Amino acid sequence: MDFTFNTSLPKPDKEFFSTIYQPMRLLITLLLVLLLDWYAFQAVRTLANGWPTLLRTLAYSFHWLAPIALAAWMLASANEMADGVNKNFLTVIRTLFFIIYISKILVVSVLFIDDLRRVALVAYNHFAGTAGYNASRSRFVAQMSLFMGGIPFVSLLYGMIRNPYRYTLFKEVVHVKNLPKALDGLRIVQISDIHSGSFLLKEPVENAIRLINQQKADLVFFTGDLVNSIAKEVEPFIDIFGGIKAKHGVYSVLGNHDYGDYHRWDRPEDKEQNLEDLKNAHRQMGWDLLLNENRLVEVNGEKVAVLGVENYSAHPRFPKYGDLKKAYEGSEEAPLKLLLSHDPTHWEDQVTKDYSDITLTFSGHTHGMQFGVEIPGWIKWSPIKYVYKNWAGLYREKDQYLYVNRGLGYLGYPGRVGILPEVTVVELRHA
Repeated sequence: MDFTFNTSLPKPDKEFFSTIYQPMRLLITLLLVLLLDWYAFQAVRTLANGWPTLLRTLAYSFHWLAPIALAAWMLASANEMADGVNKNFLTVIRTLFFIIYISKILVVSVLFIDDLRRVALVAYNHFAGTAGYNASRSRFVAQMSLFMGGIPFVSLLYGMIRNPYRYTLFKEVVHVKNLPKALDGLRIVQISDIHSGSFLLKEPVENAIRLINQQKADLVFFTGDLVNSIAKEVEPFIDIFGGIKAKHGVYSVLGNHDYGDYHRWDRPEDKEQNLEDLKNAHRQMGWDLLLNENRLVEVNGEKVAVLGVENYSAHPRFPKYGDLKKAYEGSEEAPLKLLLSHDPTHWEDQVTKDYSDITLTFSGHTHGMQFGVEIPGWIKWSPIKYVYKNWAGLYREKDQYLYVNRGLGYLGYPGRVGILPEVTVVELRHA
């Protein structure tokens, strides 16, 4: 008798996917959302107990408005009714749902911990024969859970409304050993991570350009991620960013998002053309894009080597397009070498190990996670510090420096909480 089995399963066809899999996934998601909302509602109901009927009805209605709106939105999206809707509107709607449900998850977490405590006490009192324990949910816990949920709700909503275009000037004076006298006082402005495809508004971006030009920089550096994935994203902003001025030029490099690696292309040729279009956008803006190369810039009679590498990361999840050896060639005799490298992990992975004469490296990439706490002179914290050792601001190792810019734009969440969009001014002084 043949006991072999055919373990290969037929691939689901489009009809199965559209008629069974998608509706089932949608139904399960809706059920989970309703379960989460029902659980969170227990806090609202406990807190509203004893309120006037009208006020209690308003509280209940406000709570259930979110799941009803989300269910309608999910059904409309599943039936392609949202196709053609304005991209900015979609971003705002998705972000609002994200904020609401992040907050409700925190509410439910507090309630769940309290429920575990209540169950344990009920069990203990049952087996111990202790009477009189009130197992009902306490009003204090309901208040605490809603308070905890209100923290991300208010902060994330404020960060989306107030902070996306709240450009902040960060100034650093870097003392450089053996800096030529002619270069003492050299002013460099750095911007990074524009992510033009994320901008919901165009006019406020002009404020950043005014802030940059007010610094009267000798050099302006852009350290990558002009777009999210597609070159067309920057087209509405070419005239704006083309207005950046510097005495000795604007220099730029590519970031990990600029290569189109996060977009699904129909043909390899389309991806290649997209990169060429992006390079052309840099030219249109008057930016000198450095692709593993350098420029010897004469400033007050002294040579400044501006080196630019393509994206290079020590993290394996990001590609290594950068070639610092190639970018370095020809800059050996310059008394001051400045490097533009998008990912700050490059600094410790290569720069400090093999190129001790590169004085200052400019990076971005981290965005400061667009979330954290910064009080100058007291605290600088973001969850991104647990991923990137060097994540924002100035770092030093012996006579070499790294500056990590917090980014001018945003990605994903259309806002910032605690970590504001940055324009950096670095002034070089003789040590």
